[in-house]
Amino acid sequence: MKPERQESLKEQNQKVLLLLIMDNPINAVSPTHPPYLKKGDKIAITCPAKKLPHPMADAVALLQSWGLEVILGDTLMASYHQFAGDDDLRARDLQRFIDDDSIKAIIAARGGYGTIRMIDKVDFSRFAQNPKWLIGFSDITVLHTHLFANYRAQSIHGQMPVNIPDASVRSLDTLRKALFGQALHYEYKSHNLNRAGNSSGILVGGNLSLLVAVSGSVSDIDYTGKILFIEDVGEYLYAIDRMLLNLKRAGKLAKLAGLIVGGFTDVKDNDIPFGQTISEIVMDIVKEYDYPVCFDFPAGHIPDNCSLIFGQTVELSVGEHQVLLKFV
Repeated sequence: MKPERQESLKEQNQKVLLLLIMDNPINAVSPTHPPYLKKGDKIAITCPAKKLPHPMADAVALLQSWGLEVILGDTLMASYHQFAGDDDLRARDLQRFIDDDSIKAIIAARGGYGTIRMIDKVDFSRFAQNPKWLIGFSDITVLHTHLFANYRAQSIHGQMPVNIPDASVRSLDTLRKALFGQALHYEYKSHNLNRAGNSSGILVGGNLSLLVAVSGSVSDIDYTGKILFIEDVGEYLYAIDRMLLNLKRAGKLAKLAGLIVGGFTDVKDNDIPFGQTISEIVMDIVKEYDYPVCFDFPAGHIPDNCSLIFGQTVELSVGEHQVLLKFV
């Protein structure tokens, strides 16, 4: 007789998801937000991607000033090539904090590259039973989409410890508000290429490169009826055009409720210019659709990286003179 095959973590996670779907089909399940934090709660810092350049003293001091107890992961001092430890170590570190019910939030120390290498080693079954806040941006987009796609869980796109020394006061205050359940509301001047309109829907998205990287995988999300936020850093103009066309050809841009374009920083061009700006590329690709589009939203690889709660319903109003985004 052949020995029984041991189930993989992915298969175990799929069984947990199937049980949830049997109770209530996932597309009909309202997104759930983890409990908001209160003073005295524990927040863990882990590093699921690139290794850290220096200790996170500023971040620890800031989180402690908010009344939180900070728990540091083993990955903060680890190094394996460019990563904060090998894939197994980074997965174990995240697993430890997912499984510890006393930890109420997990913040990624930085992005870079690496989360997609270890995510399938993590068992999220405990998270499904006891959701907690996951915070980060850039490479952490993989975790944002995975948690929403599989567990309809809300998470926070916001500043990470490595960015805190250069972060704006406003961006850090929006992170505090998001974690402690205070109202978030953004208003800023309209870009001349914005497409006016009013809409509402669940906010999803993140780093454009990572949204394309997870496309077609277990971490991919359904874009239908959603308000999509995108940002990126260090990409060539032609690559941004190609990635957006990838999403369009996959049918992901046709049925959006709205599109929010954040920071596209350190953008590069070839010796022969591409010929379009970021806003022109975007509007050319979505020109046949009629949902509102806004540019220069204050989020992304910028000091004023204001917090967004993915998985939460928002109201978007793009007018001639101003853009309003309200979390409801």
